[in-house]
Amino acid sequence: MTASELHEVPDELAGERADVGVSRLTGMSRSKAANLISDGAVTINSRRIGRSDRLVVGSVLAIAEPSQDPQAANAKEPVAGLDVVYLDEDIVVVTKPVGVAAHASPGWTGATVTAGLPALGIALADAGPEERRGIVHRLDVGTSGLMVVARTPEAYTSLKDQFKNREVTKTYHALVQGHPDPSTGTINAPTGRHPGHDYKFAVVSDGKPSVTHYRTMEAFAYASLLEIGLETGRTHQIRVHMSALRHPCCGDLTYGADPVLAKRLGLSRQWLHAVKLTVTHPRTGEQITFESPYPVDLQAALDVLSD
Repeated sequence: MTASELHEVPDELAGERADVGVSRLTGMSRSKAANLISDGAVTINSRRIGRSDRLVVGSVLAIAEPSQDPQAANAKEPVAGLDVVYLDEDIVVVTKPVGVAAHASPGWTGATVTAGLPALGIALADAGPEERRGIVHRLDVGTSGLMVVARTPEAYTSLKDQFKNREVTKTYHALVQGHPDPSTGTINAPTGRHPGHDYKFAVVSDGKPSVTHYRTMEAFAYASLLEIGLETGRTHQIRVHMSALRHPCCGDLTYGADPVLAKRLGLSRQWLHAVKLTVTHPRTGEQITFESPYPVDLQAALDVLSD
């Protein structure tokens, strides 16, 4: 990443949204400014901000842009464990392994889906921000499972609209601590950045609407395997909602999981996997569903509980 550019907020930007202010101060587009803020590349007085946060006169904005050019951001780089589930001229569906980001972002130096697919000879749509070509949704670095990526601009637009209009069905399985009561339910609680920790999210009164449905599939002595469906797709939504219920995902130390249980289960990340994805094919209009089995580490944790 390049050194941060420092800007003092002038009088004329008082009360403006952060993305608007960054755009006006730098001349970059508002969408690019919003992406930088979402990726944590913009701080005010050394504190990360949200896109809709309001600017205060005299505050110091630090804006860091990725050092790589767009070509470098999308350089071909093989990604171990990146399995192609489906491929045609319009879309590619993959199982993203743990430890891999959807795309390049400031501060991230690890593997990405956008670099791994070209390494397999799979071209992505020339649509969206350069470093996110073809990406229409994301999974956390520490979450594995299914992702669909666009290969044409038309597919990109169609899939983006489907996600925006909540027409995509995303199903996750999560192993959580304890036994949720009731065993089946809906969590409707707004989420946003944690007021005390920039790297976390939380249920907050002024957050974005977030709705999670869950159903207990199997109960073990110390944990429950849940099927989870999302109406919204907020950052860390499942992890935050389950933590708020005091049933964090096993292994999710960031959101309050028991480290002793995590060690017993052999988990070094949250037990959370995107197992099923249903989209409407951009060209044919047909609804298509994809499924992904549990990766080795998550299955091994289940085996420990079943013994």
